[in-house]
Amino acid sequence: MDELNIPQQLRVSVATYNQVIFPHPDDGTVMLALERRATVQKDGSVSIRSQPFGGGVRILNPTPLQEIIGKLQFDSERSKQEQDFRILIPSSKWELIKEYCLHHLRFDEEEFEIESEPDRELTEEFMETINVKLNAGQYTVQPLGFVVENKPVRSKNDYALGQLTVHLYRVFRVEILDPMLCRVVWSISQLYSDQDLGERALKNAENGLPGRANNILTLALSQVRDAYLAVAPEARYGKLVIDHHELDESVLAILEGIEVPQYQRL
Repeated sequence: MDELNIPQQLRVSVATYNQVIFPHPDDGTVMLALERRATVQKDGSVSIRSQPFGGGVRILNPTPLQEIIGKLQFDSERSKQEQDFRILIPSSKWELIKEYCLHHLRFDEEEFEIESEPDRELTEEFMETINVKLNAGQYTVQPLGFVVENKPVRSKNDYALGQLTVHLYRVFRVEILDPMLCRVVWSISQLYSDQDLGERALKNAENGLPGRANNILTLALSQVRDAYLAVAPEARYGKLVIDHHELDESVLAILEGIEVPQYQRL
């Protein structure tokens, strides 16, 4: 981080991201499943982007964190209620917080201080996006490592919009094994277009609900990797359009071996 441009306060977001893969039900091609989100903007337009499944890590025992930074200051009331690891810290504490997270986001801890597995968030998101309840026997989980974004970027989160944020992601490969679930995931992805999803978000907004809607998008994993590899590393961090679908830059976090200057892989 450039010491000449360090803000006094940073938002820290710690989350899990999942490379959800499954064999195409007809030909066995390895497919990548992403969460497809439609959001109504302030000007009435609709933004539709796809990103990895995952979400905020929960703080299970705040005491050790408080010993590092004092009283926890969450980025929003929602994060406070959920105990999500989305907190505001003095910039000078980022390295300490990062080392704390890297140490505790592992499976060999006897007493968890922060949530370290992806299952809860993954189960919730599958229910929300495709109305399917995941069971433990339907998939396997393999840790792929960590991705750290040390240079602060403006948050796109609705509850902390514009706040300068550093990120730490625990990345997993989630492989769906259940043939029936593979077909359901692929079929639902084909059933709804981006336009359908945008119209749902607009209808929600018109009905006084949050102007959002989500679903699932599936693409061949090799197609996604090849599309990013065709772009120079310094130009990869940004939106990428594949088959008329816009992918968020966070998809890069789950693609091991595809480097980008903004991400440090550990």
